Amino acid sequence: MKILLKVLKFILLTPLVLILGLILVLCIKYSPRYVYRLATMNVPDVYDYQKFENRKIEGSADTFRFADNPNEEYVEALFDYRVKQSGFNSFDEWAEKSQTTALIFIRKDTVLYEKYFNGFSRDSYFHSQSMAKSFISFLIGAAIDDGLIGSVNDPMTKYIPELKERDPDFEKITIKNLLEMRSGLKYFTGYIPGTYIHLPWHAEAVGYYHPNVRKLLLKKIEIDRKPGQSFQYNNYNTSYLGLIIERATNKTVSQYLEEKLWSEIMEYDALFSIDSKNSGFEYMPSRLIARAIDYARFGRLFLNNGNWNGKQVLSENWVVESTHENKQIPRDIYPGWFGGDNCKHVYYTYQWWGHANCDSTFQFAASGNLGQNIYVIPDKEIIIVHCGNSLEYYSDFDLWNVADKLR
Repeated sequence: MKILLKVLKFILLTPLVLILGLILVLCIKYSPRYVYRLATMNVPDVYDYQKFENRKIEGSADTFRFADNPNEEYVEALFDYRVKQSGFNSFDEWAEKSQTTALIFIRKDTVLYEKYFNGFSRDSYFHSQSMAKSFISFLIGAAIDDGLIGSVNDPMTKYIPELKERDPDFEKITIKNLLEMRSGLKYFTGYIPGTYIHLPWHAEAVGYYHPNVRKLLLKKIEIDRKPGQSFQYNNYNTSYLGLIIERATNKTVSQYLEEKLWSEIMEYDALFSIDSKNSGFEYMPSRLIARAIDYARFGRLFLNNGNWNGKQVLSENWVVESTHENKQIPRDIYPGWFGGDNCKHVYYTYQWWGHANCDSTFQFAASGNLGQNIYVIPDKEIIIVHCGNSLEYYSDFDLWNVADKLR
C-alpha cells in the first residue's frame, strides 16, 4: 500500500514539477513579466491594446472627408458567396457570426457602405494586427524622402552598428531584405503537438509579450540563412525596421507617424502599444490601434500614389515599389499557397500583400490576423476596409472574390 501511495504521489507531482520547472526557465530566459503575459493573455485578440501601455497619436484638425452615397444592398450582395459558403441565411447573420466589427466600401472617394457590428462603432478603436507593418513601411519611405535613410539598399548595420559586433553577417542584411521578409533571420514557429497553440518559445509569442523588445533585437536574435534567398513571414523584420526608424529620426515611431501621416491626413487620434513603460518601444508588427475610417484614408493615400489632395505626402516611387509586384523575385521561394507561376497569384512587397490577376490587373492590401484588411482595387478606384476578431468565417481571399465579382 505504501509503495502504491508513493507511485501515485510521484505521478501527481511529476507534471507539477515539470510545469514549475518550465515556468522558472521561461522567467530566466525571457522575464517573469513575459510569463505572466503569456499565461493571462494567451491567444492575442483585438482587445489586447487595453492590457498594454499605449502612446497617443494625434490626428489632423482638418482633413478630407469622403462623400456619402449609401448602397447597402449592392455591397452586401458582393459577399453573397461568402455568406452561403459559411452556411448562413443572411449578411447580418454572417457579420455577427464571423465577428466582423467594421466594413467600409469606398468607390471614387464616395462611401457606399459603412457599418459597424458586434458592439463597435465609428468611434471605436480597431486593432490593426499586422496591418501595422504597412504603416512601418510607410515610415521607411518617409525617412528616405526626408534624407534620414539613404536607401533600401543600406545594410541594417548602418543604423544599428552594434549588431555587426555581435555577428558580422548582419551587415549583409539590407533594409530591402527586411521589407520583403527575405532577411534570413532565425524565427522559430513551433506549436504544441496536435494544436494551433504556440509553444512558449514561439518567436511570435516572444516578440509579442516580451517587455523589452529593443533588447531582444540587439542581444538575442540570430541569423539562420543567407539574406535574399528565401521568404519567411517574420515579425522581427518589422521590429528591426522600427528600430532603424528610431535611430534615423531620433524620434519614437509614434512621434514620426504623427508628424508624417496622422497630422497630414487622419481625422481621429490613434494609439500605438509599447512593450513596457521602462522600455518604451512600440510593438511595430501589430499593435497600432486606429479608427476604421482612418484605415480607409491610408488606403486612399496609396491608391493616389502618395498624393493627398495635391500634396505629395509620400513619394510616388515608394508607393509603386511598395505595392507592385517585383517580378524579378523567383516565385519558387514562396510557399505553395501563393499560387506558384499561375497568372493568378499572391505576392509580397514592402510589408504589403498583393493579388495578381490573369488580366494584368492587381489588388494590394495591408492585412492582419483575425480579419483586418485595407484592400485597394486600383483599376476600380475602390477601397475596402474590413475589421474583425475571427478567421472562422472570413479570409483575405473573400475580398479577392469581391474584386473578381466587380469585374
